[in-house]
Amino acid sequence: MSPVVNSSSPLYIGIDVGTSGCRAVAIDAAAMEVTRADAPMPAPRREGAAVEQEAEVWWEALCAALDALLAQVPREAVRALAVDGTSGTVLVADADGRPLAPALLYNDNRATAEAERIRVVAPRESAAHGSGSGLAKLLWLLARVPHPVRVHTPADWLAARLTGRCGRSDANDVLKLGWDPMARAWPSWLETLGVPPGLLPEVVAPGTPLGPLAAAMARRFGLSADVQVVAGTTDSTAAILATGAARPGDAVTSLGSTLVMKVISTRPVFAPEYGVYGQPYGDHWLVGGGSSSGGAVLRQFFSDAELAALEPRLAPDRPTGLDYYPLLGPGERFPVNDPHWSPRMTPRPQDDALFLQGLLEGMARIEARAYGVLQDLGAPAPQRVLTAGGGARNEAWRRIRETLLGVPVQRAIHHEAAHGSALLARAGTHAGGLNRC
Repeated sequence: MSPVVNSSSPLYIGIDVGTSGCRAVAIDAAAMEVTRADAPMPAPRREGAAVEQEAEVWWEALCAALDALLAQVPREAVRALAVDGTSGTVLVADADGRPLAPALLYNDNRATAEAERIRVVAPRESAAHGSGSGLAKLLWLLARVPHPVRVHTPADWLAARLTGRCGRSDANDVLKLGWDPMARAWPSWLETLGVPPGLLPEVVAPGTPLGPLAAAMARRFGLSADVQVVAGTTDSTAAILATGAARPGDAVTSLGSTLVMKVISTRPVFAPEYGVYGQPYGDHWLVGGGSSSGGAVLRQFFSDAELAALEPRLAPDRPTGLDYYPLLGPGERFPVNDPHWSPRMTPRPQDDALFLQGLLEGMARIEARAYGVLQDLGAPAPQRVLTAGGGARNEAWRRIRETLLGVPVQRAIHHEAAHGSALLARAGTHAGGLNRC
């Protein structure tokens, strides 16, 4: 079949593997999207606190998405690809990468006893704390799976399958396994928990070339054997990369079901009481946290159609005076850390547009307060805020936020993880790696 897209430019492919589907995006040398493709995957198995998925499901979805993408482009133009995946998902395998058990997904929270063992020995600033961490899941698996040789994240397991070479991961995917980003090493306290050093991967920076496609993979996808596989990253970091945030002071707010605020810093910031950690981001650090407020609160009151109909009636230059703290229920994580923090969404005016604007103003105050807390903790003040997520389309909300934040607020042109991974693929073919994104 002839390609749908004719491109004389080299092409770079990013692959985002989630838990319900896979998306592949191709960009050209100027980082412009050329085409995309998606493939669904079966839902994970859930039973109480356990959430599992077979790794083969990831591979099948990757193949389906990549096949659909490659049918649209000249395959000889493809130069490199990179894969991102969910942070905190863990798989154990044999020496050849064959899974020995289902993967425990990022939201599997059964490893409570293991989390307590970690709490006793891990430094306060480690990202390995909590039952949802990759390390807690690894300890749970080590107690139940005989003789694992390797531990994988989704991104590095898929990259290993593409290259035919196991044992390497990127510096963002391994943070929740206990990797020390300051020392750039696996800490010695992992051995006190019974983690064999040989189980842990070699760690490289996102955007590092891992090698060419294995010969069998090149034949499988009809690609040149010279196509490079480049180290990816976590899905959330790939989404930040996609926005174009690159300089200290660049901030990204994700307006999804919840609010997530992150800013690029020249120094790491660790405040686990707020869920704030520093992670490597090229030569800089990405720090931030997430509030329990966000779009899920809006959908408690309004459908998408109602939100769209009300937007023209909003008056961002005329504040409502309503003092709301929108939450679905009691408890907040950031910028306030209080499990008993109460929602505040009364009084409710009869005018739905006024009520909606009050909710949006409340969320904007949460965002501004969050960046203030990050600054108090040592991060830079935002110089500009790029906006991602569904809420980025609301122009009235953008103006409300810009007034409260006091800096330019811009809608990110790209904010999908697959686009960020495509940027890593492009960076991996040039000197400078991530800093060239």
